[in-house]
Amino acid sequence: MKHRSILITGCSSGLGYDAAHRLHDLGWQVLATCRSQTDCDRLTQEGLTSFVIDMDDASSIAAGVEKTLALTGGTLDALYNNAAFAIPGPTEDLPVGALRAVFETNLFGLHDLTFQVIPVMRAQGHGQIINCSSVLGLVPMKWRGAYVSSKYALEGLTDVLRLEMADTPIHITLLEPGPIRTKIRENSIPHFEKWIDWKNSARREQYDAFLLDSLYVGGGDNKFELLPEANTAKLVRILNAKRPPERVFVTTPTYIMNIARRILPTRALDWIISRG
Repeated sequence: MKHRSILITGCSSGLGYDAAHRLHDLGWQVLATCRSQTDCDRLTQEGLTSFVIDMDDASSIAAGVEKTLALTGGTLDALYNNAAFAIPGPTEDLPVGALRAVFETNLFGLHDLTFQVIPVMRAQGHGQIINCSSVLGLVPMKWRGAYVSSKYALEGLTDVLRLEMADTPIHITLLEPGPIRTKIRENSIPHFEKWIDWKNSARREQYDAFLLDSLYVGGGDNKFELLPEANTAKLVRILNAKRPPERVFVTTPTYIMNIARRILPTRALDWIISRG
């Protein structure tokens, strides 16, 4: 019996890493991709099929799709668009180049990969596309302008794609994690150091007071934070559903914020978010 196949981006750590291993254990043919060859080599040693897809590189994306189809015999049952990164900092300190860099990975590369996979799913007569969004695709948070805007854009693009694919056998789902214990904070540090000139910022005192500690040390315990396994469990449910849902929430804050954004006035929602 042919194993179902899934292509996952951003598997070096966190959500993608956990999903790749769990689905592999469940018998899926997992194509676990990373940006760097070093990470791919590590995953290969762990028993996964792994190769490079750099979401910033159109040729890498095309080569990754070609590699995927060579390994699966020309088919693909599911695509989990997980790769993303953040650049923390006040929006007024965010150069346009930084914003472009975030959108290149979090949206444009994601769309390019999806664009190339849809014809395969159309030809085979079925498929699932799961886009990993965030609670920050539902509501904003200070110092997260680049990430929030990319996830808001992903929400809109995915909603339109879902409506357009309704007359096809391709199912589209937004997975909304919220606070999950991953390396996104640590991974954002080199991007912050590359793009944010905080020492010359009008908000220098705010950086010194709390933003730098939050970035380099961490924000302490979050009672709502879950492990990546919680996100993977929801992903598995989506993949096994006879009628995959349009949106799936993972953590308590994501459920709460989804309701709050729909019923509260903007000023009230801003007040709640500003107080954490």
